[in-house]
Amino acid sequence: MKNKTFPFNNLALKGYRALICGASKGIGKSVAEAMAQAGADIIVSSRNKEALEQLCEELIEMGANTAKAAPVDFEDISSVKVMVTELVKGGPIHILINNAAGPPGGPLLGVDISDFEPAFKRHLHAAHTITKMLVPGMESSGIGRIVNIISTSVREPIDNIGLSNTLRGAMASWSKSLARELPPCITINNILPGFTDTSRLNSLAKSISDKTGKNISDIQDNWLNQVPIGRLIDPQETALAVTFLCLPSSGGIRGISMAVDGGRMRSI
Repeated sequence: MKNKTFPFNNLALKGYRALICGASKGIGKSVAEAMAQAGADIIVSSRNKEALEQLCEELIEMGANTAKAAPVDFEDISSVKVMVTELVKGGPIHILINNAAGPPGGPLLGVDISDFEPAFKRHLHAAHTITKMLVPGMESSGIGRIVNIISTSVREPIDNIGLSNTLRGAMASWSKSLARELPPCITINNILPGFTDTSRLNSLAKSISDKTGKNISDIQDNWLNQVPIGRLIDPQETALAVTFLCLPSSGGIRGISMAVDGGRMRSI
């Protein structure tokens, strides 16, 4: 998967505008690359303006019809509203990928009430705000695709990431509720990444180590021992699943949570 070639032709998403949040690195960046090769008009957002602008140049080379950077801090809901207001002036946004950096690891009893607020703003509050603002345009255009990048922890909580487990569960319930309310032409689904080869996983291991005293290599080995395929997931594999759910032909898939975890979860 390292060659960044995706099995989508450059007409699969031609004519569709996609807003991809948390796109400066990791899974979000891979999703942007996959949708670029599918010919979409790409808008990438995160706090890192320089990384986004560099990514836009790469996305054009990869096949994106257009690529635009929209830097914002997702914890600043007022700024999020301003960003989306400007974006919709250019026409409907058909695809929304809700994705943001997860909170630090550690036991839930070590979390203070004040720690919940920034994490929920960055994820649930921002996702809800953007979704409400984009749904009218999606409905008027006759198609909308919303995908939330959350975690397998919504089904099986993961040890030592209690705040993240709580947040992801809230996102999953929010999404399932919306699946019953959105107009027929709009789908909303979740992708549940497993242990994925990103910088986030490395920082999470360090965060858990700092708070529990466990060795980083032992933490990482424990993760891998839970995965039947015996390796970390490539972000491009996750991006393929996301892009599939956003295709016009995927309109019958709504309200699901699709795991891309190498078989780690034991639940059906």
